[in-house]
Amino acid sequence: MLDQLINHLRKDEAVWTRVQDMFQEKEIAAKTILLHEGEISQNIYFIRKGCLRVWFNNDGKDISFQFFFEGQAVSSFESFLGRKASMFNIESIEPCSLIAVHHKDFKRLMNEIPEVKNHFFDVVVRRLGNYANLFLSRIKNNPKKRYQELIENQPEIVQRVPQHYIASYLGITPISLSRIRNKK
Repeated sequence: MLDQLINHLRKDEAVWTRVQDMFQEKEIAAKTILLHEGEISQNIYFIRKGCLRVWFNNDGKDISFQFFFEGQAVSSFESFLGRKASMFNIESIEPCSLIAVHHKDFKRLMNEIPEVKNHFFDVVVRRLGNYANLFLSRIKNNPKKRYQELIENQPEIVQRVPQHYIASYLGITPISLSRIRNKK
C-alpha cells in the first residue's frame, strides 16, 4: 500500500522532489526495539519486509498485543499523534526493511498531500477493525477458538511468529498453546 502511494507521488516530479527525503529507509535486525513503552513515538513505520510485534510489560510479563507484516503501518498512534507516552513497545521479530516517516514530516505530508491523508485514514480504519475483532474474540471465545480463528484469519502469525509470543497474544501459557496444538 505504501509502495502504491510512493509510486503515485513519484508521478509528479515536483511533489516527489519535495517529499522524497521524508521517507527514510531502514534495515534493522531481529529483536530491535523501535519504540519503548513510556517514550513518545517519533516515527511511523511502513514494513517492506519482515515482522514487528507490539507488546507491553504487565507485572514483569511480556504480553504480545499485535503483529505486523509486509505492507502494514506501525506506530503507537496515540503517542505519535497525541504526543503522549506510548503504552507499549514496538520490536522486530525478524530482520526488517522499513520506511520511517518522522512526526514533523508526517504532519507536513498530511497537510500538503491529500493522498497521504486518505492513505492514513484507511490504515486507521483497518486498525480499528482489528482492535474490535481482537477485543470481541477475547471476550466471547475460549483459547481453543481464539487459536482456530488465528489459523483461519491470520495464518502468517502461526507461520512466522515464535510460539511463546503467540501464547501471550492469545492470553494463555505456552504449555496451554502446546496442548491446544497437539489436540488437532
